[in-house]
Amino acid sequence: MSAIRETDVDEPIQVLITMHENMNLLDFAGPLEVLTRAQHNFDNPETKAFDVTFAGPQEHVLTAQGVTMSAQVSFKEAHKRLKEFDVLVVPGGNAAEIIKEKAEPTLLIKAFADVQTSNPARERTLLAVDTAALLLARQGLLEGLGATIHPDYYIKLEKECQEAASRDMNDRTDVMEERYVVNNARFDLGEDMEENPYVFKKGRKGSRARKGSLARRESNVRRESLVRRQSMPLGGMRVITTGGAISGIDASLYLVSALVSHETAQEVARLMQYDWVKGVVVDSIDV
Repeated sequence: MSAIRETDVDEPIQVLITMHENMNLLDFAGPLEVLTRAQHNFDNPETKAFDVTFAGPQEHVLTAQGVTMSAQVSFKEAHKRLKEFDVLVVPGGNAAEIIKEKAEPTLLIKAFADVQTSNPARERTLLAVDTAALLLARQGLLEGLGATIHPDYYIKLEKECQEAASRDMNDRTDVMEERYVVNNARFDLGEDMEENPYVFKKGRKGSRARKGSLARRESNVRRESLVRRQSMPLGGMRVITTGGAISGIDASLYLVSALVSHETAQEVARLMQYDWVKGVVVDSIDV
């Protein structure tokens, strides 16, 4: 008998989205739109897949577009509650000033990574939208991983990553010109893709590819998954970086496919009348 109860599988995934002065509105709103539309069962509005919380430096935050947004919790409160969250989403915008001042959300990002590194028993994801990749680079969180960013910032990201790798005497980052880049996905690809049980392929019989929600739940309880995460960078934390603002929607759809189901991601894209553009997953696969 499976130890995974259906009610456990369908519990909302806890998401924390950071807010900061002069952040890009679409970097925030794009992922929010995707995640709040996702449901385990679209015939039942009570089956929302994600529960989202906003954290900011103060109650009201002004975006680069002049829109005032309201935070639900302070960064101080978010630090206290970090272990509650499965996903941390960081919008871009005003990255240079944040790095210069060593301001939030950089401390929260590092703390979230430290939570995962110290205890990889739980599957967690860090999603950096647009120029937020620079904040991860400055903290050394992209060392040995693949990453992308808005095309205007490729060179800047390269420099940040090189400086971090030299400082920490660690592996360099592979900066890619992609829509989004996913690291530390759930399963190894294996040497033979034809035999990989988690790959969907037309005409293939007996594939064990499964819903993202079930795979996620199994990942949090199976010893093999824990051992694998312990051997990976950042305690196996899934790290996703994106290109420009609209790419945050694409990466969020990927996250829905990985944590809920591919069909759910497709339905969210349909409801938004959005053409999902795929990115790349580095040396692994989620479902």
